[in-house]
Amino acid sequence: METDDLTAAELRVYRAFARGATVDFRDPPGEDTARGAEWGPERTVRAAVLRDLLLDPPRQDGEVASLRLKGARVTGALDLQYASCEHAVQLSDCFFERVPLLYGARLRQLDLHGSVLPGLDSATLRVEGVLRLTGCRFAGPVRLGGAEVAGALFRDRARIAAPDEDRPALQLNHVTVGDGLSAPGLNVLGEIRLTGAAVAGSVDLSEARLDHPGGSALDGQTLGVEGDLLLRRAQVSGRLGLRGSRIAGRLDLSYARLSNPLGPALRASSCTIGEIWLRKGPPPTGGLNLRRTQVDVLFLEPEMVPDEVHLGNLVYTSLDPHEPAERRLPMLERDRDGYVPHAYEQLTAAYRRIGDDRAARLVQLAKQRRHRGTLPWYGRLWGHVQDAAVGYGFRPLRAAGWLLSLLAVGSVAYTVHRPRALKPAEAPEFDPVFYTLDLLLPVISFGQESAFAPAGWYRTLAHVLVLTGWILATTVVAGITRTVSRQ
Repeated sequence: METDDLTAAELRVYRAFARGATVDFRDPPGEDTARGAEWGPERTVRAAVLRDLLLDPPRQDGEVASLRLKGARVTGALDLQYASCEHAVQLSDCFFERVPLLYGARLRQLDLHGSVLPGLDSATLRVEGVLRLTGCRFAGPVRLGGAEVAGALFRDRARIAAPDEDRPALQLNHVTVGDGLSAPGLNVLGEIRLTGAAVAGSVDLSEARLDHPGGSALDGQTLGVEGDLLLRRAQVSGRLGLRGSRIAGRLDLSYARLSNPLGPALRASSCTIGEIWLRKGPPPTGGLNLRRTQVDVLFLEPEMVPDEVHLGNLVYTSLDPHEPAERRLPMLERDRDGYVPHAYEQLTAAYRRIGDDRAARLVQLAKQRRHRGTLPWYGRLWGHVQDAAVGYGFRPLRAAGWLLSLLAVGSVAYTVHRPRALKPAEAPEFDPVFYTLDLLLPVISFGQESAFAPAGWYRTLAHVLVLTGWILATTVVAGITRTVSRQ
């Protein structure tokens, strides 16, 4: 590089490079980098000069060369496509007039924190260390698809405004991160695409604001996260899609606000997730789709359940916090797929694991009542009879109550009007209680029913007691059979 062609500002950068020293043009520190277009030649550096430094660097014995520049106005496009650079690059709080081109580049480390850029074209970028985009502001799309970052990827408080319906604002599809992806406070106007990404640590999007109404705010299909996916206190306008993802830790949506009135606010179907936390916030505006997902711990507060859910084949080991069945059942009733038996069985199993048998029975009773609505009229009629008689076998004491009530009615009636004996000489002594029991219990005989015959209205009462006895016996047997088969 010919130093005679360099400006005073560029010469400072050239001399500092070989020593790895920092050139700080900021005046004062903390100024608004967005006004970088107004900066003069005293702090302007051509992108071509930076490129030449990185590709044909000056060397100084005993020093580790690196590019460390703060508060500069970078003119032209920094074109490092397919280039290999063995030096760390720090261009923080800089104003870029054009989009840096880093497609296919190989860098030791890249730090752009606090800079303002019209976009970033860095698909298939390879970074041996850390990629830091903390506090950056982008006026166009950021492309990191297929990038490999051996260390961590930082995007804390970064802002991207690229509401282009045809392409995502932030492309992280198939990115590989050797550590974590840290982006608390991230603000994106447009879509984030994380499909097929693999993160060895956690993904932190706490307090992020993702805004893509009517579309996909975050598309994370088949995302793989070895740690946690954190969206605590995040505000998401648009669909949060995680179909087919694998999250070893927890998906934490505590205090989050999810809104997608035109479809599912959260679609986490066909996923494998350690824990899902939906707590301490308003219910999502839109649907909740957890079809075919496997979860160890589902921490779902009843107040967080939206009006539309899809829970078909959702499998969970534990359901927290522990709530009465009456507060959990509305969740199953809101399933847009209608009656889903598996959802009731899962809730029953969760209660049984913690020893709450009463809640488990209530869920099974609700299941039978919901199933009744899917039957033809005669099936529904018989279902109402079973429900009224013994609560489908889950309320056996109700049968005893019916039996005692009918026994009292029959005993009083036949005490007042004693039936005549069919064979007076052979008939046993009449007992109104045992006679009524003979009518009510179809299997047991006390020798009363065959010896006496009531007349008139009392004969009709006898037929009613016989019919009722058969109905009670049948419903009790059906309930016992159903209970035993589940155990």
